[in-house]
Amino acid sequence: MQLTDGTMQDFALTLDRMIDHASKWHPDKDVVTRRFDGSLARIGYADLRVRALKVSAVLQSLGMKPGDRVATLAWNSQAHMECWYGIMGLGAVCHTLNPRLTPEQLAWMIGQSEARILIVSGDLQPLAAEIAAEAGTLDHVLVIDPVGPDCCADVDLPQVRDLEALISKASPDGIVWGDFPETTPCGLCFTSGTTGRPKGVTYTHRGSYLHTLRQLQADVSGLNSHDVVMPVVPMFHANAWGLPYSAPATGARLVFSGRQSDGATLVDLIRREGVTIAVGVPTLWLDVFDHLDANGLDVPTLKRIMVGGAPMNAALMRRIEARGIAVQTTWGMTELSPLGTAAPPGDARSPDTAGRPALGMDLMLADHEGTPLTQQRGREGHLWVRGPSVVERYFGQAEPATRNGWFPTGDLAQITEDGQLFITGRAKDLIKSGGEWINPAEIEALVSGLPEVAFAAVVGREHEKWGERPVLLVQFRDGASLEDERLLESLRDRVPSWWLPDEVIRVPAMPLAGTGKIDKIRLRSLYGSA
Repeated sequence: MQLTDGTMQDFALTLDRMIDHASKWHPDKDVVTRRFDGSLARIGYADLRVRALKVSAVLQSLGMKPGDRVATLAWNSQAHMECWYGIMGLGAVCHTLNPRLTPEQLAWMIGQSEARILIVSGDLQPLAAEIAAEAGTLDHVLVIDPVGPDCCADVDLPQVRDLEALISKASPDGIVWGDFPETTPCGLCFTSGTTGRPKGVTYTHRGSYLHTLRQLQADVSGLNSHDVVMPVVPMFHANAWGLPYSAPATGARLVFSGRQSDGATLVDLIRREGVTIAVGVPTLWLDVFDHLDANGLDVPTLKRIMVGGAPMNAALMRRIEARGIAVQTTWGMTELSPLGTAAPPGDARSPDTAGRPALGMDLMLADHEGTPLTQQRGREGHLWVRGPSVVERYFGQAEPATRNGWFPTGDLAQITEDGQLFITGRAKDLIKSGGEWINPAEIEALVSGLPEVAFAAVVGREHEKWGERPVLLVQFRDGASLEDERLLESLRDRVPSWWLPDEVIRVPAMPLAGTGKIDKIRLRSLYGSA
C-alpha cells in the first residue's frame, strides 16, 4: 500500500465566515446604533445575519452578480453593516463612498467603479440625487436608516426605493454565501486625496480575513468577547479599520454613533453602553474630553482609545491618560486595508510612535530612488511595506503600484533599535527652502504639544529668494491663545533655526478632509502663494 501525503481542508478565507461565527457562537451579542432622533436600535448577531442574507436576496433580485460593484453612501449603522455582509457574501464588491466629498468627486468615483446600485442613508438622499444626475449610471437607489416619513420628499430621485420594505418581503432561502475563491474582490475604497487625486484600492476576502487575524493579535487591538467597541472611524473609509469584521469574529459588542460624532453624543454612548474601546482619528477626542471636563463627567468603563490617521496631540494624550485611559497609537493607510503598525496596549512610549508591525506586515526603509538603506535602524528613509493585505495594483490601472513586491507609502520614517516605527513626515509635504528640506511634521508635533493648541499645520509659501518658506497655522483650544513668540519659542533649539516659520497665522477652524485629517491641499491653496 502506497502512502499519500496528508492534507488540510480547503476552507476558503471569506468574510461571510465572520458573521457566521458570531451568529453561531455569540448570537445575542448586540450591535447598537444611535438613530437620527437619538433613540437606540439593537440587534443580535444571529438576527443581523438573517437580515444580511435578505439584503443579498434583494440585491440578487435587482440583477446583482458576483463581481458587480454596489456603492454605499452611509454612516456607521446596523443597516450599513448588514449591507456590507449582504453584498460581500454573494461575491460582489462593496464600494464605500465618503459623504463628505463633493457630488462631482463621488459621481466620478461611481463612474470609475460602474456601480449600478447605490445604497444611501435617508438624510443623504439630496446628495444621492446630485450624484445620480452627474453620474447617469445608477439603476437603483436603496434607502436605509430613514430619518422620517417626510424626509427628502421633494428630492428628485425617481429610482429610489426603501430597502427595509424590500427586506420585509425577501426570503433568505436559497442564498449561498462564500461560493467563490478567497481571492475574490470584496471592497473598493478610494484614497482620501489629501495630497493628490484619489486612487481606488480593491480589497479581497483573503486580504481582509488575514487583516482581521492580524488586528486581533494581543499586541494590536486584542479584542475579546467581553469588549464593547465603538468605531467612530467611518465605515466609508478604510473599512472602519476592519472593526465590523473583527468585532463579530471575537464576539465583541459594537456601538455605532450613526451620523453624530460630537463630544456630547459620543460621551453619552460610552456611558450608556459601557464602551471599553473607542476608535477614531485624534481630532474626535479633543471634543470628547472637552465635553467631559466642561460637564464634570467620567467614563469609567473606557479602558482604551485607539488613534490613527494623523499624529496624536501630545497635550491631548496627557489629558486622556490622566484619567487612567490608555491611548494606543497606530499607523496605516487605505492601501494597507488599513492597519500597518500599532503600539502594544500598555507600552511606555512616545505619543509620536506608530508602534511595531504585527505578523503579516513587513517594513523597509529606502532612499529617494527606492534602494533599500544598508542600515535600517536609527536612520530616516522612505517607508515601503509588503504583506497579504497591501495593495498590489490600483483599481483600473494596468501597472503595479509596487516594486519588487514592496509598496511605497509616501511616508518618511525612522525605525528605532527596538523596532518602533516613527512617521517623520510625508514626502509630498516637505518644503524645499534654499535647496534644503524642511519637514513640517516635526514642527507640527512640537507646536501641537502645547496645551493651548488644538491643531497645528505647516505649509510652504512661495518665496522669491528661497523658493519656499514655512508658514505656521494654529487653531487654539477654546478660550486659549499664545503670542507668536511663545509659539516659536517651542521650536528654538529643537529644530534648525532656518526651519522657524516666517509667519504665524491663527485660524478659527482648521480645514479637515473627509476623513478627519488636516486638509493640506486646502491649506496650500489658501496660504501657499506669495
